[in-house]
Amino acid sequence: MPTRLLRDDLATCAEGIAARLPGAWTSAYTRHPDYHAQIATTSQLWDIGAVGYAASNFVLGHQAILSRADGARLLVFDRPRHPAQFMISPLEPAAPQDSFHQVDEPNGITVPRDPIRAAAQVTHRLLPGYEQALRQIRHNTAHPHPRRTAPALITGTVSMAWHPDGVVGAVTGIREATMALCDAGFQYHPYHRQFLLPASYGDLEQIARIQAASQRLASMGVAVAIRPARPAPTPATLPAGPPSLAVTTPAR
Repeated sequence: MPTRLLRDDLATCAEGIAARLPGAWTSAYTRHPDYHAQIATTSQLWDIGAVGYAASNFVLGHQAILSRADGARLLVFDRPRHPAQFMISPLEPAAPQDSFHQVDEPNGITVPRDPIRAAAQVTHRLLPGYEQALRQIRHNTAHPHPRRTAPALITGTVSMAWHPDGVVGAVTGIREATMALCDAGFQYHPYHRQFLLPASYGDLEQIARIQAASQRLASMGVAVAIRPARPAPTPATLPAGPPSLAVTTPAR
């Protein structure tokens, strides 16, 4: 893993950036003796782009964390192979994992090694999206997204349920059955912990896809149980799923 010489001005520049950001920010500088020492911080990066890649594939050697009293935190480190630049990225806030559901990742940016110019770019390019993400996290923590109720799982079957908003949910404990569901258009959603067939297909298309999946599963000796889902906490005006699919398809 690539290593490089440390620039001694990271601590000073980070303090200069913190002093120029809107609000009251402080800076804490740390040196890392090896790659493993940085993982405790870099594993919290709120970035799936260039900053996250650099932090995962290079030995940083040192870092600075800019912090605000409300829990906002930014990681600052030397940009690998570019001695005139820093990389700055938000760190994930301390919140339940479910609170991150449907929150846009703010991601980090690359800035010049000049505290004045760097602070200006952080203020205009990074903070707006980061602040929005933090607000959404706090809202989700106070008002959690309701999970879709998964159909009751019967051992050795694929259990499906038609939700009131038209989405079809499926759960199974059979590894081989998941491929049949995916091929039929079901998509696994970790938040809801089930495979979902979007309502955008429309009733007829959904029925055709369910039948295709059921035929393939039956050829594997896997039964499909389809039943109405329990009422979801949604407005009563949402259309209910077709009752004709509340049947059980036995295995052959």
